[in-house]
Amino acid sequence: MNCCHHFQLMAIYNRRLNKQVYQASTNLSSAELEEGIGAFFKSILGTLNHIVVGDLLWLSRFATHSIRYQSLTHLTTYPQPSSLDEQLYDNLDAYWRARKDIDDRVHEWLSNEVLEADFERDLTYTNSKGIVSKRNFAELVSHLFNHQTHHRGQVSALLYQKGIDIGVSDFLMDIPDTIIK
Repeated sequence: MNCCHHFQLMAIYNRRLNKQVYQASTNLSSAELEEGIGAFFKSILGTLNHIVVGDLLWLSRFATHSIRYQSLTHLTTYPQPSSLDEQLYDNLDAYWRARKDIDDRVHEWLSNEVLEADFERDLTYTNSKGIVSKRNFAELVSHLFNHQTHHRGQVSALLYQKGIDIGVSDFLMDIPDTIIK
C-alpha cells in the first residue's frame, strides 16, 4: 500500500466526516453543545475542541519532519494548546472556521508536500509532558487520523442520543471503486 495515497484518502475522509459532524451539530443550541453530558471531554463542543487540540499538537510536530512541509507552518498562527482538554473555541462557528482550515492544510500537505520516503523515517518529538520519543512517521500520521476517528465516533454517539444522525461515516465511501464499466 502506498502511504501517500492512503493518507490522502484519510484526509478526504476526515474532511467529509468533520463537515458532517459540524452540519449535524448546527441542529443544537449553544447550551446543548456546551452541556456537560458525561463525555470524557465533558461536552460535544469540548470533544470537538479536543480533536483540534490533538491535531494542532501533532501537526506542529510533523512540521519539523521536512522543510517541504510549508502547509503545516501556517498552523503556528493558531493558539498553542497547553492541555488536552483546553477549550480553544467557545462556539461552533469559531470551531468550524479552524477545523475547515486545518483540514484544508492537511489535505494540501499530504497531496503536495509529503514524499513516500518521508513515511519510512522516524520522527523525534517531545510530547506535552516533556518526554522525548522517536517513532515511525507513518504510524504517527496514522495515529493522527485514528485519534480523529475515535473522538468523532464519540461525538456521533452523543449527537445520536439527542436524535441527530450524522449520516454515512464509513471510510469505504472515500475509497475509489476500480470496477470498469
